[in-house]
Amino acid sequence: MYVPDETILNRYADVLINFALNSGEGIKPGETVYLQVPENAKPLLIALRKAVWKSKGHMIVDYLPDNVARDFYEVADDSQLDFFPGKYLKGIVDEMDHAVMIIADTDKKELEGIKPERIMRKSKAFKPYKDWRRDKENRGEFTWTLALYGTEASAKEAGLSLEEYWNEIIKACFLDEDDPVGKWKSVYDEVERIRHALTNLAIEKLKVRGQGIDLIVGLGENRCWLGGSGRNIPSFEVFISPDARITEGKVRFNQPLYRYGNIVKGIRLEFKDGKVVKAEADSGLEVLEEMIKVEGANKIGEFSLTDARLSRITKFMAETLFDENIGGEFGNMHIALGEAYKDSYPGDASKVSKEQWNEMGYNESVVHTDMVSTEDKEVIAVLKDGSEKVIYKSGKFLI
Repeated sequence: MYVPDETILNRYADVLINFALNSGEGIKPGETVYLQVPENAKPLLIALRKAVWKSKGHMIVDYLPDNVARDFYEVADDSQLDFFPGKYLKGIVDEMDHAVMIIADTDKKELEGIKPERIMRKSKAFKPYKDWRRDKENRGEFTWTLALYGTEASAKEAGLSLEEYWNEIIKACFLDEDDPVGKWKSVYDEVERIRHALTNLAIEKLKVRGQGIDLIVGLGENRCWLGGSGRNIPSFEVFISPDARITEGKVRFNQPLYRYGNIVKGIRLEFKDGKVVKAEADSGLEVLEEMIKVEGANKIGEFSLTDARLSRITKFMAETLFDENIGGEFGNMHIALGEAYKDSYPGDASKVSKEQWNEMGYNESVVHTDMVSTEDKEVIAVLKDGSEKVIYKSGKFLI
C-alpha cells in the first residue's frame, strides 16, 4: 500500500501543528494538543507527535480503531445511543488548547442501510461536548484543524489510485514546496484581503444566480466574513454565517454529499422564510430528510465562496473537506445547513447570550452539513444604500 515518504508526512505535520493551530501562528511551548487519528493513519500520527514535541508542546492521543462504527449502530439499544461520557469529555475539553482531527475513511459507505434516525440520535447526545468546545473557542482559548489522510477507500470513490489521490493532497496542501508553512501564510494574506474587503462593503443580502441556482441569502447585522484561520487544511474559502431567517429561493448542488457513512447525490433545496420547504435528491434522500428533521438543520448556518485562482484542487476527492475548497474552472460555492459559526460575530462572542444569538439570526443546531456547487454562478451583493455590486463571477472574486 502506498504511503508518502517521511519528508512529505513531516511537512504535513508541520503545517498542521505550526500553521493551522492558533489561527496561523502554530502552537506555543507548554500548550496541549488533542490528536484524534484513525488507526490506518498511524504514519501521520508519528509525524504529528514529533512536530508537537519539537514545538515543546504536550499531547493527548485518541487513536481510533478502523471499521467499528457499523457494529455499534447494529447492536446498540436506545440507552447506549443516548450515552454521553460527560465527565471524561469535559476533562478533555478543559485540558486541551488545540485539536487536530484526521479523516481517514476505510469504507465510505460503512453505515449505508443504518437507519438515519439512530445516527442522528447519537449526534444529539454529544451536543454538550460540541457546546463546550465551541464556548472555549469563542473565549479565544481553543483552536482546531481538520485534515485528510489518503486511503484506498477514498481514492477508489474518487476514481484515482492511492498514489494519485495522495498526489492531489500533496499538491492541494503545498507539501511539494520546500516551505509549505510559508506558502500557506501567503495564501492566508490574500484570503484576509478578500474577507476584509467583503466585510467593509456592509452587505445586506446576496443574490446568487447560475446553473440551477436562484437564491437570496440575507446577511444581517453584526457579522464579518471569515477565512484563512487554519480551521481546515486545505482551506481557501471565504465564508460568513448569514441571518438564517432571510433565505429565499432554490439551489442545486452538483457535488455528492458524504455524510453519516452514506452518499447523497443530486441535492436540490427550496427555501422560504429561511427554512427548507422542499428537499430532493437523486439518491440518498432518506438520509437528507432525516438530517433536516434535526432541530435547526432546516436553516442555513454558513455561506461560502472559493476563488479558483487560490485553490490547487481540481479533482473530485470524495471528501467534503477538499470538495468544498475545489478550484477548477468555476471555483465553488457551498452552503451549510445547521450550526452557524459564532466567530462570524465581530465582537466578543463569549459575552453573547443564547437569546441575543437568536435575535441576530445566528442558527443553532447539532449538525453542520456542507453542500457544494462547482457550477458557474454570479454573486451580487445588495448594499445598505440599495445599490448592487457583482462580487463573484465565473469562479473569481471581483473585489
